[in-house]
Amino acid sequence: MERGSDKHSARMDDALEAEVSGLIRSGHDSRADWNSPEPSGEDQPDVDLVPNGTLAGGVPDGMTEADVERRSELAQYLGRVWPATSEQVLFVAVENDAPEDILTTLRHLPPGQSFANLQELWATISGGHVEAHRF
Repeated sequence: MERGSDKHSARMDDALEAEVSGLIRSGHDSRADWNSPEPSGEDQPDVDLVPNGTLAGGVPDGMTEADVERRSELAQYLGRVWPATSEQVLFVAVENDAPEDILTTLRHLPPGQSFANLQELWATISGGHVEAHRF
């Protein structure tokens, strides 16, 4: 059986997965080790990846912060379905328990339209609001 990676053994992969499982499930460090970051002090602001709720510097031209978050949420429920038709995209979203607002958006796609990737789908949903360059 080929695993696609020979960097670690299956046992080591399982051990590494168990080591980070708390972080993955909870979204924050669940260990009290020496390398865990200290929490913010009482008089200090909370540590956040996006302070003040802004993605300044990370928002592509032509998109808003809400667009980026919405596209990211959409991608979370679609995975690697590409290329796909509008019906296939809706089916995958339903199978992945997407929220009703995403399902409603996907139900309004033109029937039979094909999408090569998430970017094409987002261009259709958002009315053409996409980033000009990706890296």
